Amino acid sequence: MKKLSALLIAIALYAPLPARAQQLDLATITCKDFIASDKATIGLILMWLEGYYSDTDAKPIVDFDKMKSDGGKLGDYCGKNPGHSLITAADEVFGP
Repeated sequence: MKKLSALLIAIALYAPLPARAQQLDLATITCKDFIASDKATIGLILMWLEGYYSDTDAKPIVDFDKMKSDGGKLGDYCGKNPGHSLITAADEVFGP
């Protein structure tokens, strides 16, 4: 678990996020904004969403195949609904 946390922190520190963004409020991001983001930002958001929507007792495993599949589903949803908030889209894709 400590290795995963350290990896996520390292990715967050070195990922090329916009210079103005020290915080990223996912509640204000639209699907259109998400799709227009750079690859590194999309990857970080997907990683966060996978963790947020996982079971509380889930094993600390990063399943890149699942993340890729879920990312595709999220991209499809957002492509069809660019005005929806990213959290609304994530609830549809990652939620129960």
